[in-house]
Amino acid sequence: MHKLPRSFYARDTVDVARDLLGMHLVHIVDGVARVGRIVETEAYVGAHDLAAHSSKGRTPRTRIMFGPSGYAYVYLIYGMHHCVNVVTECEGHGAAVLLRALEPVRNLEGKTSGPGLLCKAMAIDLRLNAHDLLSDDFYVADDNAPKSWNIVARPRIGVDYAGEWAGRELRFYIQDNPWVSRK
Repeated sequence: MHKLPRSFYARDTVDVARDLLGMHLVHIVDGVARVGRIVETEAYVGAHDLAAHSSKGRTPRTRIMFGPSGYAYVYLIYGMHHCVNVVTECEGHGAAVLLRALEPVRNLEGKTSGPGLLCKAMAIDLRLNAHDLLSDDFYVADDNAPKSWNIVARPRIGVDYAGEWAGRELRFYIQDNPWVSRK
């Protein structure tokens, strides 16, 4: 496996969201590598995307979304669930990809189908916000295995408030993968 370079993230957010499918999220906790294959993502394409946190402008919470690319944007929802995103595109754009589901590969216990469950199983919390994904303890890697699946595109989940952006097909998952959060 090789760690993804910063140039992987510094591209169009939709391309990154699709290309993350099949990659491995790795978090080393107390010397043990927790590893999961990314099977579901959602693209938040910039400050003009009304479903993106960045649409409200640069705030202490969203500053990491505005770059540079290749960093983790971790936030808390409902006061109890963490979500992890990877920051994409050029600095100042405000784009990121939410990781929605993982297929367990190594040292993962519990459910990983859904962004909050994924973070719990991977021991991801606010301490990893603004963490460089090129680090040695938290990163995304390619195992160089052939990618031979179909990718399904659907509307994102839980963004009904986003007007015309609510129905855009910016959620991507590996077809027929049992670890996807919702079909």
